[in-house]
Amino acid sequence: MGQLDGKVAVITASTRSIGRGIAEAFHAEGAKVVVSGRNPEKGAKAIEEMGGGDRLHFIAANASKQADIEALVDGTVEKFGRVDIIVPNAGGVANTAPVAMMSDEEWQYELDFNINQTFWMTRRALKYMIPQQHGRIIGMSSMYGKISTMAVPGYITNKHAIIGLMKAVAKEVGTQGITANAICPGFVPTDMFYETGPATVEAMGLPDLDALAQIMYSVTCIQRPNTVEEVAAACVLLASDLGAGISGTTINVDGGASPY
Repeated sequence: MGQLDGKVAVITASTRSIGRGIAEAFHAEGAKVVVSGRNPEKGAKAIEEMGGGDRLHFIAANASKQADIEALVDGTVEKFGRVDIIVPNAGGVANTAPVAMMSDEEWQYELDFNINQTFWMTRRALKYMIPQQHGRIIGMSSMYGKISTMAVPGYITNKHAIIGLMKAVAKEVGTQGITANAICPGFVPTDMFYETGPATVEAMGLPDLDALAQIMYSVTCIQRPNTVEEVAAACVLLASDLGAGISGTTINVDGGASPY
């Protein structure tokens, strides 16, 4: 028996990296899982690599588009009959311009890609979770949802906002069997780090990606990067019945980088 037997979960940006790890962990614990991403071919490959079967399904969605996010939640219910767990995992550093140089268009994309997709997904899921009197909402913040750094003001702002949104939702629906929490991962060197990191390296005036990685984990207690599996394990706890008493809070999986 898995901790998530009979539950239905949907995770944005889950064909790779942290999202993929969360999807795999939920599936291993018995959940029916909807994997999502922009590319159907990558989605099909992810499903195949995860073992296929009737507990896995892929729905294509661009997480920066409201209509896609709402259709993703609706499609999950159409496929599996309900939705118990959502993880608005999509997001990240979209632009590295400082505040004084960031355009309205760049700022709006930062909002849509991070906090807005979390809001859209949460609002749509509550349409189903409130009547069934059960739900688990896991917002994906960051160690930078509690601290700051140079060159990524949009990312910093959004990750702080996700923590606030989860606290607000938890207070609103806490008596209806629904919890809402934020996960704050530290530095996890996935493939996305190597794709998006060079822009941050340039913006911060660093020599290379290794220098950026050193900065990110040098502030931790464990003096190493965190792993996808460590982040996924925290998500399993929050998604399970054992996590029913945890709501309106954040769980740091950052090796002790955050000051609180």
